[in-house]
Amino acid sequence: MTLIKSISGIRGTIGGVPGEGLTPLDIVRFASAYAVFIRQQSSKSRIHVVIGRDARISGLMVNQVLTGTLLGMGVDVTDVGLSTTPTVEMAVTGLRADGGIIITASHNPGNWNALKLLNGRGEFLDDKDGKLILELVEAGSFIASPVEELGKYSQNNQMIDYHIQQVLAMPFVDVPAIRNARFKVAVDCVNSTVVLHFLHFLRLWAWIQWLHFTLSLTVTFRITRSLFLRT
Repeated sequence: MTLIKSISGIRGTIGGVPGEGLTPLDIVRFASAYAVFIRQQSSKSRIHVVIGRDARISGLMVNQVLTGTLLGMGVDVTDVGLSTTPTVEMAVTGLRADGGIIITASHNPGNWNALKLLNGRGEFLDDKDGKLILELVEAGSFIASPVEELGKYSQNNQMIDYHIQQVLAMPFVDVPAIRNARFKVAVDCVNSTVVLHFLHFLRLWAWIQWLHFTLSLTVTFRITRSLFLRT
């Protein structure tokens, strides 16, 4: 088992002994420290955090442990569900949240997962803030909320649409020019949540070669060194 703690969050292989693998107890500790950190950074009486995840088998378990912990710490949670890292980042600012957590281990194999921590600007934590959270984890001095101050849970399945509309609305993104160029595009979706994004771009491209296009709970990991597009 492997557990890696860093300024960007926590990642590791699922299961094993707490502190040696990514277990529910490790998730609770980091989520509690993050809740304390976000509360310290905000002047609001109610704290709001966005969470989203990729399609890993362990994603639902991590999501539920994370959500329950944040609610127990008095944090309101908006769950954007299956999503991508950039979309969760956009959701933080779009929903005017105080922070965000992405449940994904990126390029690591399917038995890994992670919590990636964002600030209120939808950015990864800097060195100073990341070290502060690590100190809070080690101190373990968390005070959970009484029942009348528990966080509130909501879901929002519109954030992928919101993200794409924000991209297409950028002044330097010329949608008609892209469409008229009739680009030929190869997309490797690694059988995960990027599938949800590229479905929205079908109207832009004349020809697409899909690779690993099934959204599944078992993510296919493969690095494509060379892609040869048909002419």
